[in-house]
Amino acid sequence: MAGLVFTQQKAREEIRLFLKNLAPGKQIRLGEVSLTMTPELENLLRQVLESLLQGVPVRVVPLEAELTTGEAAEILGVSRPYLVRLLEEGAIPYRKVGTHRRVRGKDLLDYLERFRKQGKDLVDQLTAEAQELGLGY
Repeated sequence: MAGLVFTQQKAREEIRLFLKNLAPGKQIRLGEVSLTMTPELENLLRQVLESLLQGVPVRVVPLEAELTTGEAAEILGVSRPYLVRLLEEGAIPYRKVGTHRRVRGKDLLDYLERFRKQGKDLVDQLTAEAQELGLGY
């Protein structure tokens, strides 16, 4: 399950032009078929394409998808044994199918969001302490 990254300059220019014209109510045409942009679809496409422009790999995972521990570890950017430890410690919910663990995409994303929030809270706390101590931050 590899992520997708755009590196070609021409593709990047086309994406920028597409983003410039992307708006709810507009239509995307593929031959005889067209799709009207809803605000939700416009937001999703914008997030994906902006990430690709920045060189950030993008992976689309259905929220209800059940991932193997290898797939989940790859998404988090950690080793499989470390992910298994997180599962066993209860940091991420999982279920067993026979002897194999499965992680829902939603539970993995919830963990990522909690982890990011904890990191931001820690940085905010350290910044506040540095300001109180007059360290110039």
